[in-house]
Amino acid sequence: MKKSDFKHIALGIGILVAINLLSGLFYHRFDLTEDKRFTLSKATENILENLDSPVIIDVLLEGDLPSEFQRLKLETEQLLENLYDHSNRIKFGFEDPLEDRAQAEATIAQLQRIGLTPASVTTEEEGRVSQELVFPWAMVTYKDQTVRVPLLKNKLGASTEDRINNSIQNLEYAFSDALSKLAVTDRKKVAVIKGNGELEDLYLADFLTTLREYYNIGAITLDSVPGNPQSVLDQLSSYDLALIAKPTQPFSEAEKYVLDQFMVSGGRSLWLVDPVAMELDSLFNEEGSAMALPRDLNLMDFFFKYGIRLNRDLVDDLYCAQIVLASGDGNASEYNPLPWVYYPMVFSQNNHPINANIEALRFQFSSTIDTLENTNKKTILARSSPLSKKVSVPRTISFDILNTAPDRESYTEGEYPMAVLVEGVFTSAYKNRIKPLELKGAKEEGPDNKMIVISDGDLAANQLRNGRPLELGYDKWTNNFFGNKEFLVNCVNYLLDDTGLINIRNRKVVVPMLDPEKISEQKSRWKLINMGVPLLFVLGITTLFLWRRKVRFGQ
Repeated sequence: MKKSDFKHIALGIGILVAINLLSGLFYHRFDLTEDKRFTLSKATENILENLDSPVIIDVLLEGDLPSEFQRLKLETEQLLENLYDHSNRIKFGFEDPLEDRAQAEATIAQLQRIGLTPASVTTEEEGRVSQELVFPWAMVTYKDQTVRVPLLKNKLGASTEDRINNSIQNLEYAFSDALSKLAVTDRKKVAVIKGNGELEDLYLADFLTTLREYYNIGAITLDSVPGNPQSVLDQLSSYDLALIAKPTQPFSEAEKYVLDQFMVSGGRSLWLVDPVAMELDSLFNEEGSAMALPRDLNLMDFFFKYGIRLNRDLVDDLYCAQIVLASGDGNASEYNPLPWVYYPMVFSQNNHPINANIEALRFQFSSTIDTLENTNKKTILARSSPLSKKVSVPRTISFDILNTAPDRESYTEGEYPMAVLVEGVFTSAYKNRIKPLELKGAKEEGPDNKMIVISDGDLAANQLRNGRPLELGYDKWTNNFFGNKEFLVNCVNYLLDDTGLINIRNRKVVVPMLDPEKISEQKSRWKLINMGVPLLFVLGITTLFLWRRKVRFGQ
């Protein structure tokens, strides 16, 4: 070999070493994907910048996982590496909670006790069907506090591809949300309004527990308004949002004026209102029927000013949730899930960050909402299906409808609004009217504001088991989960301008999936290609090298 060849080799090695050293000093990742799936949002970067202590993330996805969970694990690992690149306070690892098969049952029971429910996965390979349990969860620990992070996001009727896409799309939000809960220091305040027959705390327990992870919660009772309205308004004004969940007693003009001035002054509000008095429990009598009656809350004129009208009717929807009824006596009793048209099941329109990528909602004896022309912007967040109709009240509601096939031709209009976001400059409902009382600094017009009105108070109500609250959105009778909690938390986040996390949720990520049928059909061919092509390539290069050597040195 010539001396010049040694110089070229040494120069090449020197260049490679220099590039390697420079890449270590000036490391940067380039995201060339169309949807920028490997680029963190600004909100996530802001959360990472505020971390002042190590964050330990334990992911329970390891071991021999089904293929769909292998993809979820890979995407989770890539996201966590991205988080680490932006903050070296992030430490993460993967572990298999069922690695010790001898202790598997005890481990499963222990994980379920702390709220980590497993996913049951049925796999079919070469004609063999097997079922496995996987725990798609992560535990995020920061300053002696730990938050559970669900990695798998289910949706009713979703295919395997949709389920994985939904889960991957939700990954950044899930971890950013957990970090936000742990690192937040300046908490906004939510007032739970009492005094007009609202839902008891026991039925709001899960919703309020979830909100406490983001905000400070307090109660404001309007009973004191007649005696000291100014004190009630001053106390309410120290909060950022008022939650009014299923009032059953009318509001006085004085109470409405206090709430009006809170809103006109910039206070946000979330209203869950039942314009019709009807409960499923009322039907469990000898007749199996009850009368649905209009409920007068004295709020019609109040909402009218903001461009909203809550109608005294009921939504009858063929896309509905089920109720469970017993048939037979004693040990021969059977419990049958039956479709109940007065429980509309509302699928997300994905037309707003609040309802993006969420599970179906379950409404119960809900009413329609009309949006009226005024200067405020109205966004419909939830509406009934195209196969729905509205029925007037008073009306007798009976279990007899379960024995009669619905007349589908009468379900022609549909798509009735049941949750509406109102935004804009709020004008007092008492402008140019006689005021019911005097308040200091009363305003007739205020800054830009937001409120959400939902025509179902039970949307925020959790069920009970043995007197203890269950998770909001879980139906113990049918064992189904609905997206009520996620939707309502999004509502509060949006109203309180926590739009960073909301916008992360709204990102669209599309993950290409392999077709399992094609994999089964073409598995042998692709194995042969994967093994044969590299061998042929090496053989071709070797042959070319030998031929060139023979030509060069054979003379």
